[in-house]
Amino acid sequence: MPCKRVVRETVSLYEAKTNLSRLVERAAAGEEIVIAKSGRPRARLVPLEDTRGLRVAGKGKGGWRVRRDFDAPLPDDVISGFQGGR
Repeated sequence: MPCKRVVRETVSLYEAKTNLSRLVERAAAGEEIVIAKSGRPRARLVPLEDTRGLRVAGKGKGGWRVRRDFDAPLPDDVISGFQGGR
């Protein structure tokens, strides 16, 4: 079961704009920060759940090929399987 986040600090919008890089690093380390405007909470800065890297376009180039018969009609037994026959 994931650990419930606890609000560590509430900061003003001005302070958040001034110290955004520092606050982002604290959030990335697991801390939750509430950003308030005129004393009222407006947003939460929380760590990301999934931090996998972005995919790179073209990374798989040359790793696979499309066969010449790619768009050829399917065999009758395969079509029958899709239509519920055996």
